[in-house]
Amino acid sequence: MTSYTDEVRRGERFRFGGNWRRFLELVDEPRVVAAEASLRDGLGGRDLRGTTFLDAGCGSGLFSLAARRLGATVVSFDFDPDSVACGRALRERFRAGDDGWRIEEGSVLDAGYLERLGTFDVVYSWGVLHHTGAMWRALELVMRRVAAGGQLFIALYNDQGAASRRWLRVKRAYNALPTALRFLVLLPSFAVLWGPTLVADLLHGHPGRRWRGYARHGRGMSAWRDVIDWVGGLPFEVARPEEVVSFCRERGFVEEKVTNQGRGLGCNEFVFRARSGR
Repeated sequence: MTSYTDEVRRGERFRFGGNWRRFLELVDEPRVVAAEASLRDGLGGRDLRGTTFLDAGCGSGLFSLAARRLGATVVSFDFDPDSVACGRALRERFRAGDDGWRIEEGSVLDAGYLERLGTFDVVYSWGVLHHTGAMWRALELVMRRVAAGGQLFIALYNDQGAASRRWLRVKRAYNALPTALRFLVLLPSFAVLWGPTLVADLLHGHPGRRWRGYARHGRGMSAWRDVIDWVGGLPFEVARPEEVVSFCRERGFVEEKVTNQGRGLGCNEFVFRARSGR
């Protein structure tokens, strides 16, 4: 299996954990509360008290923290060692000494590692599997970690056809550049991603309203850190919603909730329920 360091050095992988380290400086109680609300709403208001929760590709650790505060026993892992460090730093800040939240370094493509983790009432992998370089294989492996009757909560990049192929070229260009020159790709991309929204808010007399409100309405996340994540995010794969639904149905899952971006940019969200005896 290719190492994280090798992939970064070759420009094939974005350092997601480095971006998350900077995001941690912004994490406060309102952001954690927003993450809790997003998680609770995504799972249909499910009470997580007494459940087991796997965060496959935990990133900053924010949603592992949210799950733990909602009462779940949590296992988090990530391929990126900086992301693992972020999760541990967040746990130290908010849940010091908590033995109900375990954080490890591991790959979602390592079938043996995942098997050793066991099964969980909720498996959560938001915006992760499309960054593995083997999205469908990664999805199949995490599905096996869902206990009978449990839930799978995932988000995968929407397939926009030609637009997605253009963004792949942007991401490759960003990662090929030395760090000091990446602004040459980042700033034009920011203008494309946020320019129309910022102009519209200005014209409506609310300059910067949606930018400032992003944390509250954007799962507790940071608008700027999400821009960097999007522009730099390699590996990069996409899927149409119907492809994901069909794939999961064939493996004994029933969709409970699908949030479809249509032709738009971003992630389609899915919540599936594992059939008993699948």
